[in-house]
Amino acid sequence: MSPRPLLVCLPGAEHLIQRLADGLNGEIARMQFRAFPDGESYVRFETTPMNRTVVLVANLKDPDAHLLRLFFTSAAARAQGALRIGLIAPYLPYLRQDRAFHPGEAVSARHICTLLSALADWLVTLDPHLHRIDRLARILDIPSRTARSASLLADWIRARFERPVIIGPDAESRRWVVEIANQLTAPALILTKQRLDDGAVRLQTDRLRDLGTRTPIIVDDILSTGGTLCAVITALKAAGARPPVCAIIHALGDEAAETRLLKAGARQLVTTNSTRSAPGCVDITPPLIAKANTLLTPAFPPDR
Repeated sequence: MSPRPLLVCLPGAEHLIQRLADGLNGEIARMQFRAFPDGESYVRFETTPMNRTVVLVANLKDPDAHLLRLFFTSAAARAQGALRIGLIAPYLPYLRQDRAFHPGEAVSARHICTLLSALADWLVTLDPHLHRIDRLARILDIPSRTARSASLLADWIRARFERPVIIGPDAESRRWVVEIANQLTAPALILTKQRLDDGAVRLQTDRLRDLGTRTPIIVDDILSTGGTLCAVITALKAAGARPPVCAIIHALGDEAAETRLLKAGARQLVTTNSTRSAPGCVDITPPLIAKANTLLTPAFPPDR
């Protein structure tokens, strides 16, 4: 009988580790993570990974602060005899730059996947921010599984609102908006966005008129500064709609971004716990567990 998988909680993923360990029948590794006075990272396995499948659980929000520690942890596990290394990273960073828009730019989506493919033997993530690249398999060199949050968000909406209308701020939100709307048998609206700079956008909002008594639910996969969502909230207010609810998959912004949405007129904000733990977060560990379990077998089939 093979030993239970050894789950390694990297700093920032503490809110996920116990649920994942329970669902994967795994042991949580005893680890030391600290920084030297000059800022360099120190990593030590106190539970040996020898002859074990090691599953690294990483919160890659603020990726530049976490990726080097992830590299050291993976390298230490391999050096100490780990059989295989998996990576559960609910949020994958650097995917928005999926082509060179200007000469000389790094195509970070491809480069980050090259790095992650060198660190792990398989990867599980949640709703990656893919646009011109249709699936991770095109840019990853390792098997991967994508967990979905749409049914979880649909259940959250269904339990609270009788007549929702699901609104996407731009074409990139279409996949989540359509899936959630279909599960709720609710209408869906996809707006057109023109980005003026990193913090300003212009929306075409004619379709926001005549929403009647429906509750607008703005769905987006990423909250960063909140600029796009504030523009949608302002447009809904101008159109005479009910105060909207914002449903976000990956909350990357700080409290100021969330406060900005509420001040703009949002009735409520809900996020998943992909990057943080907060009261009322939608728990995304069940689909992560289901996908990871398909990769913990000695020979696993391709994702379907």
